[in-house]
Amino acid sequence: MDHDTIGTAFDITPTFTKTNDNLYQYSDAFTNELVQSDVVLIYLQTGLTNNNAPIWRLLPYTFFTNNNVAVDYSFDFSKFDIGINVNSSLNLTANPTYYTNKRFRVVILPANTGGKNSKTAAAPVDYNDYYSVIKYYNIDESKIKTKN
Repeated sequence: MDHDTIGTAFDITPTFTKTNDNLYQYSDAFTNELVQSDVVLIYLQTGLTNNNAPIWRLLPYTFFTNNNVAVDYSFDFSKFDIGINVNSSLNLTANPTYYTNKRFRVVILPANTGGKNSKTAAAPVDYNDYYSVIKYYNIDESKIKTKN
């Protein structure tokens, strides 16, 4: 039986839980656990282009407010789940726009893309460039669903 992962993606608009006024967190279990070697990338939609295409930023990502205060978006994952954190010295409870109605794209990729020197070779794609990632891993954007 083949357990290799084919590149896949889904969207989420999480409801974050308050840890304290400066930290909000979200966690969600995968429907099916990942293969141990799979890799998860999470992108935050930060806007739209003139053609209404989403602009995606790879996490971790730091946004600076008009007052030059950093709002940090980060994530972690295991083969069972993902976690997303929004952290700032800014009082996030008083500024919910930094963690409400945010759209994230979760991309699950096979870690081993082949090649006998893959441990020493350069990355096959620039993971900061969302569109390069989906092209390289043949992810069909028309089939990306929003996870409830």
